[in-house]
Amino acid sequence: MGPLQALSLLLLASLASSAAPPPSGYRSMLAHIDSKLGFTNAQLMRRAVHRSRLRAATTLPGYSTTSSRSSTGPRLRSGQAEYLMELAIGTPPVPFVALADTGSDLTWTQCQPCKLCFPQDTPVYDPTTSSSFSPVPCSSATCLPIWSRNCTPTALCRYRYAYGDGAYSAGGLGTETITFGSSAPGEAPAASAGGVAFGCGTDNGGDSYNSTGTVGLGRGSLSLVAQLGVGKFSYCLTDFFNTSLGSPVLFGSLAELAASGGAAVQSTPLLQSPQIPSRYYVSLEGISLGDTRLPIPNQTFALRADGTGGMIVDSGTIFTILVESAFRVVANHVAEVLGQPAVNATSLDNPCFPAPAGERQLPAMPDMVLHFAGGADMTLHRDNYMSFDEEDSSFCLNIAGATSTSTSVLGNFQQQNIQMLFDITVGQMSFVPTDCSKL
Repeated sequence: MGPLQALSLLLLASLASSAAPPPSGYRSMLAHIDSKLGFTNAQLMRRAVHRSRLRAATTLPGYSTTSSRSSTGPRLRSGQAEYLMELAIGTPPVPFVALADTGSDLTWTQCQPCKLCFPQDTPVYDPTTSSSFSPVPCSSATCLPIWSRNCTPTALCRYRYAYGDGAYSAGGLGTETITFGSSAPGEAPAASAGGVAFGCGTDNGGDSYNSTGTVGLGRGSLSLVAQLGVGKFSYCLTDFFNTSLGSPVLFGSLAELAASGGAAVQSTPLLQSPQIPSRYYVSLEGISLGDTRLPIPNQTFALRADGTGGMIVDSGTIFTILVESAFRVVANHVAEVLGQPAVNATSLDNPCFPAPAGERQLPAMPDMVLHFAGGADMTLHRDNYMSFDEEDSSFCLNIAGATSTSTSVLGNFQQQNIQMLFDITVGQMSFVPTDCSKL
């Protein structure tokens, strides 16, 4: 071997050894979409309930949907979300404030040149100025989950997402570098992941909810979780009414749970529905209020072979939604504890109970416990299932019922200050009570 060859090999070896390995974990923060708008607690609740109804109407089996096919690819069902996630996209990185959605897979952002774009506070991402952008052809396996018809050898991958309130995004699929975190003093250092497939939306309409796009955190191959190759993520939602607090979302090695305040980490298997396979389903086996196991039949929440039934764990729906028979049992037992019927006792909306004159705080209430398969018990303290409505001076149970679907949903109000871990590789959801503001 000549001296030049030896020197070349030495330089290559040196470069290889000095190249930083990809991060094993990533961290970002979630902010509630109404966090900077100065709403009262009652206003925050009403707005979130409205969005949740739209989300349920477009994503739960049995609800009506406006989903249809489009000439540029499938028009996919998805729904509104409640939390914004701060990222950056491209090289150099451009700020990307996205709706975090555990119910969908595709990550997309508005792109230049805009055929139609909604207003955003940050510059619209332009793929022509990014050195790390690559378009995805429709013949690519990456394109298959969103468009598999009328593909030609020269065609690029196209997508279209539609939402229940009339919002939509359409454009082309590309790959890019996504950056997590910040280089600001006192914050977690930035970490980047390259080659992430995303939707470059040049035709977008509707209410953006203060975002520039969506981050898909579902179970499919296009989800950010799957593309990072880390296999798991967790989030920890802070107090719903304290909008100044951010909520951490963690991926990979950073997502691990630790016992907190004497509470043990508990785990239950993740199930999958053939109807909406991107969703995180679990098996709820019963509910207790205080020391009383409520009289709800064991199979009420079972996921059936045809994909109906079951319980979805969702960060984008505020209230837990129970099938009507179970909802009536829970609402009636809460009424017994409070010693009075609900004002809206015949409705499937969350029931509210008049507060005594001059009372401005919730009374003492027993814990509610959700019993999941595998012996995992999720304890909900009073403030995780009740709230005080200052406008109507009433105590409200933040659980709703549904007749048009056999599927139930574990909402984000019930997940406050509980760190939730979704391990796609193992097929398991774990959780532990945590002060999320300190995570």
